[in-house]
Amino acid sequence: MLEIIKSIDITKHKLAKVVIWGNENLFMEIGEYAWLKKISPNEVNYGLFKQILWRKFKLSSAARQESCDLLFIPGGTYNSSFNPVITMCQNMLPFQWKELLRYKLSLATIRLILLRWLHSISLRKSDGIIFLTDYAKNEVRKTARFTTNLVSVIPHGINKRFFYKVKKQYPIESYSFKKPYRIIYVSGIHPYKHQHYVVDAVSKLRDQGLPLVLDLVGPSYLSYLLELKRKISVLDPDKKWINYHGELPYESMGDIYKEANLAIFASSCENMPNILLEKMSTGLPIACSDRSPMPEILGNDGVYFNPEKPVEIANALGDLIKSPDLRYKKACASFERSSNFSWELCSANTFSFFEGVISNYKNQSK
Repeated sequence: MLEIIKSIDITKHKLAKVVIWGNENLFMEIGEYAWLKKISPNEVNYGLFKQILWRKFKLSSAARQESCDLLFIPGGTYNSSFNPVITMCQNMLPFQWKELLRYKLSLATIRLILLRWLHSISLRKSDGIIFLTDYAKNEVRKTARFTTNLVSVIPHGINKRFFYKVKKQYPIESYSFKKPYRIIYVSGIHPYKHQHYVVDAVSKLRDQGLPLVLDLVGPSYLSYLLELKRKISVLDPDKKWINYHGELPYESMGDIYKEANLAIFASSCENMPNILLEKMSTGLPIACSDRSPMPEILGNDGVYFNPEKPVEIANALGDLIKSPDLRYKKACASFERSSNFSWELCSANTFSFFEGVISNYKNQSK
């Protein structure tokens, strides 16, 4: 939501005022605009439980008090009485049983099942729904059974800080174990991201004599991180070629992308992976999971693999690593494709959708 607010040209829309309810930390990241009003209720700043109660019992009256014509819920969970309301679906994990059950019997699984129920209720109560990909729209419709026809697919954009020129591609023979070829995987360390299979695949390629280093970046789900670290300790006991950097500050991500030679994305469950967009814009060749919605975003501009088969991952990486021409062709194509995803376009389409839902609701209320 921050990027949508920052990127809007409000003069091109009929909305006179935008009100945001949020915590003080959020407001520090948003500039001051004459048309923007920020409200930070005490409940929103003190714990999740108080936030839920405030949304349930006070949000609707707060919106009416501000004479709002529309309530937008970007988080996707809504259970109050205000209309019209638009929700945004950003999380596919609750809607895919196979993927959420990767967390086995755990609090994470219970939480995801609860979210599945809450999101479905919210979608059925919505007057309008924003999805990020066609894939998400079609999959969620099967489970949530929402009835509104006011549905729009509006992809997110890419922060301009990630746009770099495509690097010149050198033969793998130009690299050595002292100056290795660097593969980067940025994403949360979670079961459905399949980092353990990526580690297996890179290990296979190193066994063939290829001078490769794997950089893993992202926050972690503890039990899966421990499993991953056990595998790393077996395959790389001397810590020579696998680097887990943990979660890095957003501002420093550009530096680690600049050091990389190739990007990989091995997730099997996504709504719209912003990280894949970032990798496209950095000008790196990309080896990518073949699960939807990745092909919808990357098109023909990556080399695909089954994320649950290390041999296929290794083959996709090998095809790119061993061919500088293929790397350069794919990197140029994905970089050009990334220019289609801008926050300005996302913001304009989002606010236009707001106006359409408001107009439709007023016409139905006459």
